[in-house]
Amino acid sequence: MTVTARLYLVTPPLERLGDFPDQLRQAVEPGDIACVLVRLKARDDQEAKKIVRAAADIAQPRGAALLLEADAGADSATLAMRANADGVHYGRGLTPEFVEGAARLKPRRIVGLGGIASRDAAMLAGETDVDYLMFGAPDAAGGVPDFAATLELVAWWADIFNVPCVAYAHDLAEIPEYARVGAEFVALGAAVFDDPRGVAAAMADARRLIQLSHAGLV
Repeated sequence: MTVTARLYLVTPPLERLGDFPDQLRQAVEPGDIACVLVRLKARDDQEAKKIVRAAADIAQPRGAALLLEADAGADSATLAMRANADGVHYGRGLTPEFVEGAARLKPRRIVGLGGIASRDAAMLAGETDVDYLMFGAPDAAGGVPDFAATLELVAWWADIFNVPCVAYAHDLAEIPEYARVGAEFVALGAAVFDDPRGVAAAMADARRLIQLSHAGLV
């Protein structure tokens, strides 16, 4: 069965609302974004809720799920429920925080898991009640995993397992490769938000690459 990859948008760390709504609107207005993952840096609860609710107001009416990145030391599950987010992404593997959060959020909300760097870790994670696994995201220090190794892991997982996977692209050129090997979702963060041409131009290229990959043209 051919899998049609969809885009999964990862925001920069957000300390305050600022012009973020405008950037997000440019990214999602053309449609077909499966998910928006909000990364919060705000330490004020009211500001954090303001950011999440603004993102939800833009993403959810356009069919994109709104997730929060779990923040060490913060109660991300509670914030997700209070701010009407669709779920939480835990990016550091099978931690106690993930186990506790998943127990509280499931089955009403989405729970995603990243920080998976090996086949053994992926298989253990796949045995939990998780909605997807993410491969290739930056580590806690911002380091970028080896693309070839991530591509191999994504191809192996997509070929064998039913739990969907998200492949994190650090460059737009990686999109067709991940789509080709069967990733259900391709995540884009800095590749979009740091593009000097702007968010709208980067997202237009990302959508074009997805369409070309599905047609077998790249």
